[in-house]
Amino acid sequence: MTRAASRSSTPSAPASPNTSESRKRPPRRRIRERGIPKDRDAAIPEAPAPPASEPAVDYKDRWLRTEAELQTYRRRARREIDDARRGAEESALLDLVGWLDDLERAIQAANEAGASPSWVTGVELVLQKGRESLERQGVTPVDPIDLPFDPHFHEAILEVDPPAGSAPGTVVQVVHKGWRRGARALRPARVVVARSEASGV
Repeated sequence: MTRAASRSSTPSAPASPNTSESRKRPPRRRIRERGIPKDRDAAIPEAPAPPASEPAVDYKDRWLRTEAELQTYRRRARREIDDARRGAEESALLDLVGWLDDLERAIQAANEAGASPSWVTGVELVLQKGRESLERQGVTPVDPIDLPFDPHFHEAILEVDPPAGSAPGTVVQVVHKGWRRGARALRPARVVVARSEASGV
């Protein structure tokens, strides 16, 4: 009897934390942001409508004018870039042309002084290499003998009476060789021109 009473008086074990009541979480309290209304879309201002004095046609005309000005600026900028690149290339090519002129004068002086043929041959090979480099860049010499004077590629430094067999207004002598690159004159040739009847001299 005493043993049964002691069993009944034993304290019960604590409830397991995995019970359904312990898994229940208190509802979260919704925190409302201060200064933001409940209807957020209503707080965004709408874009103002264009004034009645400036209709849509006026806006279109402005856009077309702006687009035309932008296209003009792009073409001008592209042309300026091309001109700057062409100028830099022609400047370098002119330096090479002057170097070839020096080689030609050196060969002429060596032949007149009776220099070693092997030395002259070596310089001529270097000169030929330089000419080939210019040809790869589209640069060719101007040979205007017996051709009509062209102010785009020729620079007249003297006018003489037409020699026998030469037509008036043609080139009869080249004082300084000229060079061209495509349809542009890289360096105009300095020439002597046969006097034409129109000169009146």
